Amino acid sequence: MTQDRPRVVVTRKLPDPIETRMMELFDVQLNLDDEPMPKADLIEAVKTADVLVCTVTDRIDSGLLSQAGENLRLIANYGTGVDHIDLASARQRGITVTNTPDVLTEDTADMTMALLLSVPRRLTEGERRLRAGDWNGWSPTGMLGHRIYGKRLGIIGMGRIGTAVARRARGFGISIHYHNRHRVHEDTEQELEATYWESLDQMLARMDMISVNCPHTPGTYHLLSARRLKLLQAHAVIVNTSRGEVIDENALTRMLVGGEISGAGLDVFEHEPAVNPKLLALDNVVLLPHMGSATHEGRIDMGEKVLINIKTFVDGHAPPDRVLGEGF
Repeated sequence: MTQDRPRVVVTRKLPDPIETRMMELFDVQLNLDDEPMPKADLIEAVKTADVLVCTVTDRIDSGLLSQAGENLRLIANYGTGVDHIDLASARQRGITVTNTPDVLTEDTADMTMALLLSVPRRLTEGERRLRAGDWNGWSPTGMLGHRIYGKRLGIIGMGRIGTAVARRARGFGISIHYHNRHRVHEDTEQELEATYWESLDQMLARMDMISVNCPHTPGTYHLLSARRLKLLQAHAVIVNTSRGEVIDENALTRMLVGGEISGAGLDVFEHEPAVNPKLLALDNVVLLPHMGSATHEGRIDMGEKVLINIKTFVDGHAPPDRVLGEGF
């Protein structure tokens, strides 16, 4: 790696201020079109780059990394989730992986709360009816939904985002429950008046709303399986702003079609950008195009994290956001 001007390949279009600063600091190859980098170009990138700046739309698997050149020593992921990167293969090849934690917490928690409000109150369904001209005025029984005040929310994954969701939900008078690999600090539990459930199955069966906030890892793939989804009460609502692979999407769709659960708010999908056509046809589902962290401020903050990680690594120090492990 050239210390002064390392070769950095960026796989997607990033905010202009971030790209400009990268050009000032490094020898950079930008992606001028905001489209995923084709596989052939991605192979060429790992062969020639000192640093690869990738995103969730890139599949950095063992096959790709086996073709990496000797100079590739850092994969600076533009995003928090790293389930698209084969961390074991990177580690074996001596490639450091970094991400951009913390900066997306509040934005994602905001979107989670928006979905928790939208699904029970049928907001998008009402908006669609209004635009379609299918509204004849106020009615005592028109567009009835459910209040969220006093309901129980079960949070799966009580990390930064899950905790931020809990703080927002408390402001709406919602009772906080959570399942996590490790119990959070007692002070946090007391602040949020949160109830810890060691058994995910037991928590699911008792909640009015579920929020998925754990990362996608081999251990959380289909964590909400068909069996576990069957534990939900018929009036329950489920929201996912984490990763689509955490939920068995086909099983969830069948239950929503059959009225076995009340509704869902989904910002992520198991096979995105593909979305199950049956989900698109449902009124009791709010669907968003993976925009939970999509704010101007958040995207700039992510880019600044990437810049710091690259500069620190090039200067011979351990980058602050090195990815060391998995879990939730």
